Amino acid sequence: MLFSINETMGQYSELFMLLAAGTYTVAFIAFAWDLAKSSKMLRAVDLKAAELAAQATTTEAARVPVGVGAGTAGDDVDRSDADVSGPVGRAERPTSAVSGRGTAAGAGQTADGSMRYAGERRAPARVAVALTVLGAAIHAAGVITRALGAGRVPWGNMYEFLTTGAFVAVAVFLLVLIRRDLRFLGTFVIGLAIIMLVAASIAFWTPVGHLVPALQSYWLIIHVSIAVMSSALFTLTFAMSALQLVQSHRQKTIAAGGADKLGFMRLVPNALSLENLSYRINAIAFVGWTFTLMFGAIWAEKAWGRFWGWDTKEVWTFVIWVVYAGYLHARATRGWTGTRAAWLSIVGYLCVVFNFTIVNQFFNGLHSYSGL
Repeated sequence: MLFSINETMGQYSELFMLLAAGTYTVAFIAFAWDLAKSSKMLRAVDLKAAELAAQATTTEAARVPVGVGAGTAGDDVDRSDADVSGPVGRAERPTSAVSGRGTAAGAGQTADGSMRYAGERRAPARVAVALTVLGAAIHAAGVITRALGAGRVPWGNMYEFLTTGAFVAVAVFLLVLIRRDLRFLGTFVIGLAIIMLVAASIAFWTPVGHLVPALQSYWLIIHVSIAVMSSALFTLTFAMSALQLVQSHRQKTIAAGGADKLGFMRLVPNALSLENLSYRINAIAFVGWTFTLMFGAIWAEKAWGRFWGWDTKEVWTFVIWVVYAGYLHARATRGWTGTRAAWLSIVGYLCVVFNFTIVNQFFNGLHSYSGL
């Protein structure tokens, strides 16, 4: 009877995971739609502002009397319509701030460096966030039913770690949204969550079962929960670093007089703002990863009688710590800013992915209990 109940809860969990993946997919489309629609609107506003600026210049030139030089003393030419200029800081500021010309001031407002919410809330973005909240609620039900079916915390194998990790990543994203307007990260974060859920269901599916003796410890809750939370924060900074590289290239292209071919990136803060926020979040995640490493060593001593044994999993956990420590040190003391810092952050996240996929699947060791 108990086995039947556990199996039923496991089936409910899989159903909730499927529904969550479907809801996330619709949210992903809504986030992408928001970027595309806003980019199109901003281009239209740019064209209108350019037309108005040209008209103002023509009007001003027509009003200058013949023979009167520009800047001549006593020049009383009416220049009331000459206040329309090109966008200031075009890469980061909206061109819709033209007043008195029939355009909606602030329409399609771009993100600023503070990443605070603007007065205008775009409808597709609101829909995307609402769908993400709904998907996270369904996802949480899937994680909870998996835990009830297994009779333990649901992170004893790769399937459970991926499903729980995806939920935590989305939950952290939603929590940060309360204070910061990071909706531009929606396509990245939700896209990664979908990939994790699909990979868990197709490549790493594991039926509900008991833990191996080494995992039957309260250290599982302490060690793995901190690792999952840190990995979720690293996921956010990975997305920010990737966008930072794109934004940095775009800003350089515009500064050199090139065409802006990535209009949707105007909804993303400038590269420096992305770098600064990514650095602060990485610092928090690094502290969490440090505790992950420490508590893992304590747990290893309890389970196997030694703090460190150069197991593959232990080595890669330390490698991740070294990479992020190098990132924080290089940026704080060696002036590694800009694209170099972004690439180092990305390398750190790739190490995290490698550790929780390739190492678990293909390397034998004391940590080979992923359920594969």
